Amino acid sequence: MAKKRGTRMIKDLNLKTARESLLLRSLPDPVVDTVLKGAHTRTATRGETLFLQGEMAQVIHVVLDGWVKLYRIAPNGNEAVVSVFTRGSSFGEAVALRHLDYPVSGEAVTDCTLMQISATSLISLMKDQPEICVSILASTFQHLHSLVSQVEQIKAQTGAQRVAEFLLDLSNCADGSCVVTLPYDKVLIAGRLGMKPESLSRAFSKLRPVGVRISKNHATIDNVERLRDYAEEDPAAAWNKAL
Repeated sequence: MAKKRGTRMIKDLNLKTARESLLLRSLPDPVVDTVLKGAHTRTATRGETLFLQGEMAQVIHVVLDGWVKLYRIAPNGNEAVVSVFTRGSSFGEAVALRHLDYPVSGEAVTDCTLMQISATSLISLMKDQPEICVSILASTFQHLHSLVSQVEQIKAQTGAQRVAEFLLDLSNCADGSCVVTLPYDKVLIAGRLGMKPESLSRAFSKLRPVGVRISKNHATIDNVERLRDYAEEDPAAAWNKAL
C-alpha cells in the first residue's frame, strides 16, 4: 500500500509542476486537462542526450524534475551552453510548433523527468481554442527575454556580478542569509555564464568580501540584500574594484 501511495504522490507532483509551468499556468483548467491527457513522461539519466542539433522538433518539453542544458558545438569543437532549465520550465515551443530542426542539442545535466507535449496535437487544439496562442506567445517571449538578459549580463557586468546574479536566481530568500545548492558542475555553470572555469573560480573568490562562501556544491550567502546590491552595482564602479 505504501508503494502505491508513493507512486500516486509522484504523479500528482508531476501534474502540479506541469500545471504551474509558464506554458500552461495561464490556460483554463479544461484546456490544461486536455493537453496533459495527450502528454507523455520521459525520464533521462545524467549525461543522456535528449535530442541533437539538426533533428526535427516534434514535441514541447516541460521539465518536471532535474536540470537540462541546451548547447551548440562551435566549429572549433568547443561547447557553448545556450540555456539551462529546471523544474517548471518549458522549451522547444517555437521550433516544435513550426516543425523545424532543433538549432541546439539537449542533454540531461542531472537525472531528470520531462513531460513531452505533441506539437501536432497542440496545434490542433490551438485551432479549436485560440486562447492557447496567448500562452504560447508568453512562453516564447520569456525565452527571448532570458536570452537578451544573458547577452546584457555578458556585456554589462563583471564575471563576479554575473555569478552573484546567478546565485540570487537560485535563492528562495528575499533577505537575510541563506544556503544555495549549486545544481550542476562548475564547468557547466561557467559555460552558462559565458566564462571559463578558471574565471568562475576567480569570480567566487571576489564574492568572499560580500559574504559568499563556496563549499563543494553549496554557496552560503551571508546577506542576500548585500549581494543583490553588488550584482546591481554600476558596472564602471565594479570594474574599478576588480582592477
